[in-house]
Amino acid sequence: MTDTITIRRPDDWHVHLRDGDMLERVAPYTARQFARAIIMPNLAPPVTSVEQAAAYRDRIIAAAGPNFTPLMTAYLTDQADPHDLARGLADGVWVAAKLYPAGATTNSASGVTDIANIRPALARMEKIGMPLLVHGEATDPEVDVFDREAMFIDHILTGLIADFPALKIVFEHITTRQAAQFVADAPATVAATITPQHLHLSRNALFDGGLRPHAYCLPVLKREEHRLAVRAAATSGSPKYFLGTDSAPHARDAKESACGCAGIFNAPFALESYASVFDEEGALDKFEGFAAEHGPRFYGLPLNQGSVTLHRAPNQVPDAIGDLIPFHAGQALGWRLA
Repeated sequence: MTDTITIRRPDDWHVHLRDGDMLERVAPYTARQFARAIIMPNLAPPVTSVEQAAAYRDRIIAAAGPNFTPLMTAYLTDQADPHDLARGLADGVWVAAKLYPAGATTNSASGVTDIANIRPALARMEKIGMPLLVHGEATDPEVDVFDREAMFIDHILTGLIADFPALKIVFEHITTRQAAQFVADAPATVAATITPQHLHLSRNALFDGGLRPHAYCLPVLKREEHRLAVRAAATSGSPKYFLGTDSAPHARDAKESACGCAGIFNAPFALESYASVFDEEGALDKFEGFAAEHGPRFYGLPLNQGSVTLHRAPNQVPDAIGDLIPFHAGQALGWRLA
């Protein structure tokens, strides 16, 4: 039995750091474990300009420290300007652009209402090699919430890949058997991120002895068959899947309310959470690829220097961190980050 894992320093390819006081509180947890992170742009107002992204990057560095590199993304709207996207990429401000279908998740009201509206932007992104990051859920209110990811694949994503065959696409935080299989069968231009919560929890966790708001995220947790399929994909060693926590902090009163916010704050123990899954699946030899190699290779970025070490040891997760409830609150994980 392996009791120590040392891997190349990893990256988080999907994280919400918020802004203001919340940014200052949560950014150090991500910076402690990861060298770089793809930063989600769904602030209020959203990060839609190069200047906004550059200023937000400066605030993140101030909060997280100089040894952490935030990788900024553009929030796509119906009015997305192809020239601004190209300028931001050329200036080294933006790394990718994020597609939020309007109304799909937190602060997505300004997102894209129809893919046809951003076809010029997508064409420019394909030409300049700028990846598209996709929150892959249909937003038609008549579609069952548990079917929205599969519906998005059929109605949107398949067409995107056909129309823009050279466009790099990251299907973010996949949650279903259909998504895992779709990515496996898709061209090499398509990859996916996977969160720790979707590896650990099925939708039963939402109703375990009562309504559990701290297990509520979007995309919502799915049936056990889907959790197992996503878990198999993550631990398979395929370069198409890589780490993206989708850590999304909300204060406790915003979660435990009549209309609770979607999001799970998993940053404080993210690596330990993932390592537990790979350990349970007998795939610790695949962990470094998932956490530290597949992502940068897909984005065309250099691998990190340095390493992190995890030890097999009881690791008690606190019930709360201030007014934030961390993922695995009150539970013991089997791994500890040195």
